[in-house]
Amino acid sequence: MINFKNITLRRGTRILFSDTTFTLHKGQKIGFTGANGAGKSSLFALVKNELHVDEGELFIPPHLHIAHVAQETPAVTCSALDYVVDGDTELRTLQRDTLIAEHANDGMKIAAYHAQLEEIDGYTANARASRLMNGLGFQVDQEQLPVNSFSGGWRMRLNLAQALMCRSDLLLLDEPTNHLDLDAVIWLQDWLTKYPGTLMLISHDRDFLDTITDHIVHIEHNKAEIYTGNYSAFERMRAEKLAQQQVAFQKQQREIAHIQSFVTRFKAQATKARQAQSRIKALERMEIIAMAHVDSPFDFSFKKPDKIPNPLLKLDKACIGYGTKIIIKNISLTITPGDRIGLLGSNGAGKSSLIKVLAGEMQPLSGERLEADALKIGYFAQHQLEQLRTEESPLWHLQQLDKKATEKDLRNFLGGFNFQGDKVLEAIKPFSGGEKARLVLALLVYQNPNMLLLDEPTNHLDLDMRHALNIALQAYEGALVVVSHDRHLLRTVTDKFYLVAHGKVDAYDGDLDDYRQWLNDQRKDLDKPSSTSTETTSVSRKDQRKQDAERRQRLKPIYDALKKAEHDVEKYHQEQRQLEAALADPSLYDDANKAQLKQLLARKCVVDNALESAEEAWLTAEELIAAD
Repeated sequence: MINFKNITLRRGTRILFSDTTFTLHKGQKIGFTGANGAGKSSLFALVKNELHVDEGELFIPPHLHIAHVAQETPAVTCSALDYVVDGDTELRTLQRDTLIAEHANDGMKIAAYHAQLEEIDGYTANARASRLMNGLGFQVDQEQLPVNSFSGGWRMRLNLAQALMCRSDLLLLDEPTNHLDLDAVIWLQDWLTKYPGTLMLISHDRDFLDTITDHIVHIEHNKAEIYTGNYSAFERMRAEKLAQQQVAFQKQQREIAHIQSFVTRFKAQATKARQAQSRIKALERMEIIAMAHVDSPFDFSFKKPDKIPNPLLKLDKACIGYGTKIIIKNISLTITPGDRIGLLGSNGAGKSSLIKVLAGEMQPLSGERLEADALKIGYFAQHQLEQLRTEESPLWHLQQLDKKATEKDLRNFLGGFNFQGDKVLEAIKPFSGGEKARLVLALLVYQNPNMLLLDEPTNHLDLDMRHALNIALQAYEGALVVVSHDRHLLRTVTDKFYLVAHGKVDAYDGDLDDYRQWLNDQRKDLDKPSSTSTETTSVSRKDQRKQDAERRQRLKPIYDALKKAEHDVEKYHQEQRQLEAALADPSLYDDANKAQLKQLLARKCVVDNALESAEEAWLTAEELIAAD
């Protein structure tokens, strides 16, 4: 049980939430929602003991094993598989203790440690880590690649896999789907529904929240309130609560108006003055009910395109790839007005490459790309966030698109994307990923395209902005092609799917549930044993013990060096302390003792150097053992 009792948390002068009370129970799966900046991540930091409450009490059971996703990945050279296995700290401790016990020939400890390894499924750790990596989109041949060879997004996937590998009681996940494609999101969703511990999850993906969570903590107006049920249930309960609040607000406003009218009419009359004063005191004591406020800060829409030619764009027997490598062969695709296409397919199948060719950012290796004269493309991709001029403001970016527009009109337009007041004049360098994504979308909407190409448009966007984008896309009159891991977006804004797989692009007749089953079937085929299966995917316990024994034999010289270094460090430390005690004697510095002083100083110089060398040898041995 984790208990938040009358919690108040400030960041600087700003109150994130105050006088907040709720309790999380063992085994619950809790989603945390609220606008960006409401305090969700800060609440997680409280649980991780990185922040402390300003008021109130936070009770977390002692010895609770908490796992979370590291935000940074060290540029280490160990293999990706070993990095993921490192997430199981209990296993790594047992393995290290077993090596030490075997080096010391301590039979009792060796037997005990092997029994513990058996109990925690230590001999299947590599296979479990391999399954985690595969689910998150890694190929088998990537498992032995060094961590520092992966890009930032893939390192974040490694951090996620490492957190899932951890033997935890409480798992904290803050926007875990941001760096994932749809396939990995579906796999992670299935994994989390089976997770036996307590889950605290921040996500702006409503389908993800709906499937996994059984409680929602919503942070709004400096309060955090817990609701029972998934996200859809929370929305219904909140709507009912706000409706009741609105009724109570209107009733109270009528009561206030009646009392105020009485006070205004009779406060000057001596016979009514006392009654008027009592009414004034009643008004002062009255706890004012807030107006139900559910207005989104976002309000925008796509204008009707000036021209919508038919067809808009054609690919004729196009091959897509890089250099001599072909990813997709012989695509014949025609996009016409009103098309609303969602692209499905595994990571690396070529969805983003297809979008780039449609956008004209890549040329097909062969075949033709034919576009209408009046084609006007609106293309959104994550790399465009990095192409923004960070020293310039949102207003400046919009002015580059329309030099003749008035500042007032541009400010009004940006206000629909929640860039208000001085925000429109600020340099965007410190903006969050969500704010930059909103700005790129604002620039796209302003240009009034007749064909939209969207590659993961909802990354970094909160639920309110996603909802606003969803509504705007439903009313959009041009053609739409979208790649997204947000299934709610795909369900509500597309009406047909194309599957990018096995080097082809074909119309897909099923829905997203059918696609999920297709993915499961693909994974089952991959999981079938074959003659080329690697040791990391099917290692017997006997083979694992053999590998462990070979590793111990290989490391024996390093352990011998470690033992010698430990002995030398202790010996030189002891002599160093003795020399320092002798040199602290004031009489040593008399003229009569100069020879002895010189001798002690020389010896201390030798010991200091020897101690430094021994410590370096010790650290080197430790690093070699840890890296193996």
